[in-house]
Amino acid sequence: MTELLKANDISRAAELLRAGELVAFPTETVYGLGGDATNDRAVAAIFAAKERPKFNPLIVHLPDAEAARRIVSFDARADALAKKFWPGPLTLVLPRHADCSVSLLAGAGLDSLAVRVPAHPVARELLRAVGRPIAAPSANRSGRLSPTAAAHVMMELDGRIAAVLDAGPCAVGLESTVLDLTGAATMLRPGAITEEQLSAIIGPLAASGGAIRSPGMLAQHYAPALPLRLNATSARPGEALLGFGPAKDATLNLSPRSDLVEAASHLFAHLRALDLPQYSGIAVMPIPDTGIGAAINDRLRRGAAGR
Repeated sequence: MTELLKANDISRAAELLRAGELVAFPTETVYGLGGDATNDRAVAAIFAAKERPKFNPLIVHLPDAEAARRIVSFDARADALAKKFWPGPLTLVLPRHADCSVSLLAGAGLDSLAVRVPAHPVARELLRAVGRPIAAPSANRSGRLSPTAAAHVMMELDGRIAAVLDAGPCAVGLESTVLDLTGAATMLRPGAITEEQLSAIIGPLAASGGAIRSPGMLAQHYAPALPLRLNATSARPGEALLGFGPAKDATLNLSPRSDLVEAASHLFAHLRALDLPQYSGIAVMPIPDTGIGAAINDRLRRGAAGR
């Protein structure tokens, strides 16, 4: 059985991670499924627990930028972005050092790694206690809705991992922005740190495309079991309606006051709450495609893909 640890039980969580076990822990974005990134077996266990395609790289979490510099190469752009946005919900894809200790499996065999310094105080305390890079994709089955509470992790991974460190709900509720800096700066996944914020620091970003170099790039991802119908103005018979803004007929509402940050924090939890056999599908009202709304719409499009 999976242990449910309290937020202050950092020592137990760190002990398990150092022993090669898997521990889910909170970040400001979503709960991550942590494993020792330098341990091939631990990294392989993450893929097995998530039933995750081996070609999809993992994000490596570090307690600070100096720890990140020990495993990947920073250029002036990375230095500027780390200074501005770390700790925080930004992942940078950077060239790995030749002597990098991180398992090649964590980076899907690529010559780069996706790295992040989370802002959540429990996550940072845990990373410092472990003293090793921690690979941590979202703590859910591959392709399913990301977890924003410990209960969501237990629903999907109970019995598959050693423990869950419970520190309550995640504040941001959407996975980190991912920016590839191995060449021209390229947004691979939108998130709470917007393209406008990034380009204000390092200039215009290039269009994404090509090989999968980070999590969240699969066409179908973040998906509930029920089909999603996007940009709906009302529910069809049998559907649940996920609202945004004033919507008196909504089954659940991401933000009645049309607050995109509030909507992002509720997205995965509300989709989970509506993903029930009593409904034939989930109709989602239009979300403005500005600011963090672009990240919300990215997750919704991937969740609806192939249906």
